Amino acid sequence: MLQRLLFFACLCAAYATATSQNFIPLWPAGKMPNTKGLNLKDSITNERVYQVGMPGMYAFFPSRQENKGAAVVICPGGGYARLAYAISGIQLAKWFNTMGISAFVLNYRLPLSPDLQQRETGPLQDAQRAVRVVRAHAAEWGIAPDKIGIQGSSAGGHLASLAGTAQQDVAAIGDTLDTVKYKPDFMILVSPVIDMGAWAHKGSRENLLGKTPSEQLIAAYSTQLLVTAATPPAFIADAANDNVVSPMNSLLFFQALLQHKVPASLHVFTQGRHAIALRNNPGSTNLWTELCERWLVEMKIIPAALQP
Repeated sequence: MLQRLLFFACLCAAYATATSQNFIPLWPAGKMPNTKGLNLKDSITNERVYQVGMPGMYAFFPSRQENKGAAVVICPGGGYARLAYAISGIQLAKWFNTMGISAFVLNYRLPLSPDLQQRETGPLQDAQRAVRVVRAHAAEWGIAPDKIGIQGSSAGGHLASLAGTAQQDVAAIGDTLDTVKYKPDFMILVSPVIDMGAWAHKGSRENLLGKTPSEQLIAAYSTQLLVTAATPPAFIADAANDNVVSPMNSLLFFQALLQHKVPASLHVFTQGRHAIALRNNPGSTNLWTELCERWLVEMKIIPAALQP
């Protein structure tokens, strides 16, 4: 356990320079749900995590002076086969810090893990637990407990939208955190996978649900079908020329939010394909971060300016 914690601390230091950064395991020893008890090693290559032995979060905190009292759990993308923790995790965390938002890059279990008893449940369990851990420490970390959101890109966007729409608590383990709210207060989705049916990204669907999922399972993980009036508000950014994950995914989710009168903002840019990143996007796509920040202010998640 100690060796793994030291390893992740060193890894984090190698790829980020945030002044206050830690690796926070999600589950107490011996209490992780949905496990066969295998002692897996973490597999990391070319800034991608291919196997998660210890699910947890890399924590990035703004300075106390700049802290605006909000937080976001970041779900890296990777088609549910890997976690692109640098480009869709750490880089975004640093950006959130510039807005005074605490950020937590989630190292969630991948459904292909040989340790999982139920493949499709593992990522959601880790996401729900992550939100609970942040909310449980809100006072300690200077975070308002009702301003804790979730962000995800690509398949990470599916997990983020699932965390925002799932009605079932799959992360309860019988400890004190079971009573802490597991749903995020807002969602930020970039080129998200949403549908598991006709508009599904086939790789993400197969990795999450298997090669021949039932219609019932497909419906249970098509998050546009899970939206209710209680779903948290969402900001969605996508590219019309995305030829990997169809932007129809974003449209379906936005339509469901509108139908249930959930506050939502959708921006579909002409360019960007499936590579919308923090910076260096083509044309107007580069405006998505500014639009997102203005939306966060508009939704009163962060103030327009630092309070004196």
